[in-house]
Amino acid sequence: MNIETLTIAETRRLLLSKQASAEELATEALAYAQAENPKTNAYLHFSPERALAAAKAVDAKIAAGEDPGALAGVPVAVKDVIVTKNLRTTCASRMLENFVPPYDATAIERLEAAGGVILGKTNCDEFAMGSTNENSAFGAVRNPVALDCVPGGSSGGSAAVVAQGTAVVSLGSDTGGSIRQPASFCGVVGITPTYGRVSRYGLVAFASSLDHIGPFARNVEDAATLLEVIAGRDENDATSAFAPVAGYAEAMRQPVKGLKVGLPREYFEGLASETGDIIAAAVEKLKGLGCEIVDISLPHTSYAVACYYIICTAEASSNLARFDGARYTYRSPNSGTLEDMYRNTRGEAFGTEVKRRIMLGTYVLSAGYYDAYYRKAQKVRSLITEDFRKAFTEVDAIVAPVSPFPAFKLGEKMKDPIEMYLSDIYTITASLSGIPSMSVPAGVTNTGLPVGLQVLARHFDEAGMLRLARAFERG
Repeated sequence: MNIETLTIAETRRLLLSKQASAEELATEALAYAQAENPKTNAYLHFSPERALAAAKAVDAKIAAGEDPGALAGVPVAVKDVIVTKNLRTTCASRMLENFVPPYDATAIERLEAAGGVILGKTNCDEFAMGSTNENSAFGAVRNPVALDCVPGGSSGGSAAVVAQGTAVVSLGSDTGGSIRQPASFCGVVGITPTYGRVSRYGLVAFASSLDHIGPFARNVEDAATLLEVIAGRDENDATSAFAPVAGYAEAMRQPVKGLKVGLPREYFEGLASETGDIIAAAVEKLKGLGCEIVDISLPHTSYAVACYYIICTAEASSNLARFDGARYTYRSPNSGTLEDMYRNTRGEAFGTEVKRRIMLGTYVLSAGYYDAYYRKAQKVRSLITEDFRKAFTEVDAIVAPVSPFPAFKLGEKMKDPIEMYLSDIYTITASLSGIPSMSVPAGVTNTGLPVGLQVLARHFDEAGMLRLARAFERG
């Protein structure tokens, strides 16, 4: 078995033709992942007992002639901000270094019910705060395409394991681009579904109105399969949508000839030349597939970074207040009083970026500044959403860059948080408006670094988005 190039379809074929058992596949996949992980530090911990138990359950279903599920025997990795029962969930933070959840996230329940085999939990920026995966308390992740470069963040570990071949598919989370940007940097497919399409129950909250769970895969079809498995209404999450989940596999095989594809002029300012050339070539490829390219404007794009970092830090400040040392978190031993316990616990266990965002969020929510910053940001968010609503009256989908540049060197931007935040300019607009978006590999630079094409669609039109992405991929 060639573990590093397996797809979901190939895995099912191997199992159903009895060329391999799910247990054999899981054993080999675990051994390969453990052997390769020191190169990238993409996994934080492995789950061999859980993986082998899940694999045996798949083998039992196949032996009984039952449907083993859409993900039967597929090796999967899960970002360590998604809770897993009896398996450590650390959020890559010292604060939760030894936390073992008593329940599974809804996405995990659905993944395993479909036959998925969870190999382990992946490294990420602490509490999903970052764009490079260098903010983990347990060391940076290296990009498997270029080991001296970042994999992107915050879901860098989940992107890296798929690119490295140590998982067939994986789950990440996206707040402002944390699936699409690492997918672009690592040369894989990453999907941020419509807000509410996938339940957030069991996702450790960063910014509740922006957080999504979504898939990584080596091709569009695998990403669509995993998304279909985890999507749908969940009574445990009041923000999950009642909208029916389409049959993505069938929908994305429809032709794209005649589709109107928007090209937002604001997204092409300040692009690195090679990235711009690759995206321009991608647009020409879509023209060749019969798509009609339409120039559009999203006029409030320039306000997106400021808007996003006000809203996300405000929500982070509120959500992270629960980590205080009183219950299930790290507790500072240097605590003579209750006030000392709170101060020392949070001071010792939170990393620099998390502290920065908590302080920013507390400031914008404080008396005298709420109206000046937070309320104004929410109004701008409405304007950005309206930009997309108007655009989708003219076009069927929008394409754009994912990032102004490809993966950069480890440590290159760590001293300048503002420059780091600006790297999210092309992804945060979709996050603020809640529309589905994804990254699909578009090409590589002269130095071999991947560049992703971002595809955006109207709310709950994941099927249309996947249709365009698959046609582009197959070209």
